[in-house]
Amino acid sequence: MLIAFNKPFHVLCQFTDRGTPARRTLAEFGLPAGVYPAGRLDHDSEGLLLLTDDGALAHRITDPRHRLRKTYLVQVEGTPTDAQLQALREGVDLNDGPARPALARLLDAPPTIWPRDPPVRFRKSVPDAWLELGISEGRNRQVRRMTAAVGLPTLRLVRTAIGSARLHALQPGQWRPLAHPFF
Repeated sequence: MLIAFNKPFHVLCQFTDRGTPARRTLAEFGLPAGVYPAGRLDHDSEGLLLLTDDGALAHRITDPRHRLRKTYLVQVEGTPTDAQLQALREGVDLNDGPARPALARLLDAPPTIWPRDPPVRFRKSVPDAWLELGISEGRNRQVRRMTAAVGLPTLRLVRTAIGSARLHALQPGQWRPLAHPFF
């Protein structure tokens, strides 16, 4: 079984939390029994999370040797320059080694997606922009670290695709079964 889930902002990618106070988890969304996340999204990131009951499939999705592309919409602080976008495309140096080159493009207009609750802080004096980024790695907070490395701090991060699996019209907290193999 393979499930596409739109993980809301401030939800953990696990079914339990031992933290105090307890945080929201996947347990509250009525997901089928026996499925587990194939990969992660940070607590403060949103969007597509795949869950499966197939360990081999989960490994194929998460193992960086398979170079499965993950696509993100990224709201950044600042106005990206051609040089900043090119640096992302060439691969930036991170504290744990160089990142592979990314697909990076500036969006002409903000994407049509759900509002975040709570909303991203708006500042009149600081412009923001939206990028679409595609990466084939999955290091801890990698997209956020990459945009910061080129001087564009991430304000909002939404994963829209993993391989050929797409978020489509799923709203935060909704899920649907997928046919697999999907890539």
